[in-house]
Amino acid sequence: MDSQVAATHLLVGDGRGLVTNAILKHEAGTISAIDTAPAGHASAHSLVMPAFVNAHDHARLAGAAIGSCDLPLETVLPRSGFGAPPDPYLGAAAALARSARAGCGAMMVHYTRPSGTMSLIDEAKEIARAARDVGIRMAFAFAVRDKNPIVYGDSEGVLSALKPADRQTIESLFVRRTMQPRDYIELTETVSAEIASPLIDVQFGPAGVQWCSRPMLEAIAERSATTGRQVHMHLLETPYQRKWADQEFPGGIVHYLRDIGLLSERLTVAHCIYAHPGELELLAQSGVRIVTNFGSNLHTYTGLGPIAAAHKCGCGIAVGVDGRAVDEDGDIIREMRIVQMIHGGTGFDRTWSREEFLSLTIKNGRRAVGAPGVGVLTPGSPADFVTLDMERLERDVLIPSDPIQLLFARGNTSFVKDVTVAGQTIVSDGVLTGIDLPAVEQEFREKYRAANAGYSQHWTSWGPFEKAVREWYKGHVSCE
Repeated sequence: MDSQVAATHLLVGDGRGLVTNAILKHEAGTISAIDTAPAGHASAHSLVMPAFVNAHDHARLAGAAIGSCDLPLETVLPRSGFGAPPDPYLGAAAALARSARAGCGAMMVHYTRPSGTMSLIDEAKEIARAARDVGIRMAFAFAVRDKNPIVYGDSEGVLSALKPADRQTIESLFVRRTMQPRDYIELTETVSAEIASPLIDVQFGPAGVQWCSRPMLEAIAERSATTGRQVHMHLLETPYQRKWADQEFPGGIVHYLRDIGLLSERLTVAHCIYAHPGELELLAQSGVRIVTNFGSNLHTYTGLGPIAAAHKCGCGIAVGVDGRAVDEDGDIIREMRIVQMIHGGTGFDRTWSREEFLSLTIKNGRRAVGAPGVGVLTPGSPADFVTLDMERLERDVLIPSDPIQLLFARGNTSFVKDVTVAGQTIVSDGVLTGIDLPAVEQEFREKYRAANAGYSQHWTSWGPFEKAVREWYKGHVSCE
């Protein structure tokens, strides 16, 4: 039997604009019809649209929690080592639930910081359990690194600057046995066999070219081409990564990725802030998607990125929260609004209309996380949609206004009423139906704070270590 939702406004998402007084019907996880309500039919004063996508995240603590509020990425990442999750389920559940609460029907988890409390297979199972409990679609990838554990180059220059006790502490945290390419491929395939489902996609997740050896990248490219498994990775996020790439790949880092077969419609790259115009053209020609993470980039002083230029040359653009967002709250609506404000055009010249921007970020986001469909509300499409409160959006409107314009003028998570994924309501009246988010967050905080006592020596060593890292970058890959 069909379930149905009646709304005063419905955004189909395929360029047809809004349907007024609409009834969306769905059955068995699929939209069965979009009808117009008969005269006199009571419809909630709401806006229904395709569910949003958080296309790049790590399911970990926000930066302020570990004191990295005013640091560049090159020291934010080592500092995050002090915050390995003491409970993988709680950490993932909190992150996935915040995305769902913000209107996301899907999220990418590029998992960079395993807890070390269990096997990687069991940890992946715990994260999958969290996704199932929340009810959200998830793409999952272990982020592999097999080189440059501390800086983009030989770590000895940093370690030798430390006192013996500090060096031992830092080495114990960051310098570990690396995984061989064949072992990483096998791990990913095993994880997929254990957790993949219609709602969970498992991908390869090289952390980034600066952290992966050529044999690792080439093995991933070959297996991806053979099996069709998608790949998710960071690319050219900071000026230091750009400088390193130019030194390491004089023929061009993006050209190298093309030559090994990694550039394809199977690849999604996060950031690309320092990609050159010719590299953007190459990414576009190959069908690669770019995920921009605006709030995270501001927090880590990495820059704005050529998002409008990437779109204009044909790159697929999606939006991610990257574990932070402007207010460190996982608010994908606010992130999309800011990306649109910064990259949407100047004066009367527009990069895209707001409706076009919504559609392209949802479509490309779904492709990035391996979700079915293209993010439209048409018969036969997945029943993944979000319902927003039009009463609040129109709280002081004096003249008839386009709901999409209002969403981009003032929208945020608080306007989200309901979220439906594969026909199941996972947020109802602003509350998660599958888990108690406040209780999960409280338990998670308590466990993290208890575990933090075990890092006392690491915090003692942080000052000298941070200074040594800063000096290393100034001397080796300075951007001045």
